[in-house]
Amino acid sequence: MGVASLGYIGFEVSDLKAWDGYLTGFLGLMPGHGNGTSARYRMDDRAFRIHLDKGASDDISFIGLEVETPEGLQELRERLEKAGVPCSPASDNLKKERGVRDLLVLTDPAGLQVEVYVGATALTNMPFHSPAGVSGFMTGGQGAGHVVLASEKIDEIRAFYTELLGFRLSDTIGIPVSPDFTLVLEFYHCNPRHHTLALAPMPAPKRLHHFMVEMATLDDVGFAMDRIGACGVKQTMTLGKHSNDQMVSFYAATPSGFEVEVGTAGIEVHDEVWRVTHHEVTSMWGHKRV
Repeated sequence: MGVASLGYIGFEVSDLKAWDGYLTGFLGLMPGHGNGTSARYRMDDRAFRIHLDKGASDDISFIGLEVETPEGLQELRERLEKAGVPCSPASDNLKKERGVRDLLVLTDPAGLQVEVYVGATALTNMPFHSPAGVSGFMTGGQGAGHVVLASEKIDEIRAFYTELLGFRLSDTIGIPVSPDFTLVLEFYHCNPRHHTLALAPMPAPKRLHHFMVEMATLDDVGFAMDRIGACGVKQTMTLGKHSNDQMVSFYAATPSGFEVEVGTAGIEVHDEVWRVTHHEVTSMWGHKRV
């Protein structure tokens, strides 16, 4: 048994105020708890899906990967220990801060903190309400969205997430960089979302290339595009449709420099019938650099 979904994403950001306006006014997330040095934001009935800490890195700082049951978490703990991978039970303070019943803390080969947990807090008594009028986000069993990580340690990273945490390959995309070199992006799923994790085997100034939020409808994506100017957001890529997950989306810069993909209608992966394929282009149409 492996992880079931990307439950939450943590960022270290230098400008909490700019991020607050970005997440609430542009993306339409609902504010959660904040204390001046950190802030949390909701996409559904969970207490939070996005966590911000004030800091200088302006990059992803941790990911929370959800396991379905306590027994599943114990099984994963035993697998990690057998493989000699350092992992430690979280302190009571960290479990309280994350709002989970149990939590393991480990580090991937590129140094990213990975929190594997069970028993997240659901605020069903406080229904989600988007301040920007987003009708909803596709979360539930598919989790918060996806992250694309850049690292030169591709073999170690791949083994960590597949052999230890249970991610499965969905497909690959080859991007010609020069006549003699093609960059191959790898896409991995842990539930029916086409990919929860993508790996780019390259050096980069930040660990995170982009994260994705999936909105419930095409209209939600269109309305977000209409908010770009009013919110002072820089669009980085036009509306387009990806070749592999067939998501219709656009991209925008975040206040920390990495990007967000805002999309809808991605296809699902079902392991019993899915076949791994390779694509030679990233998009069927659109997704042109602005």
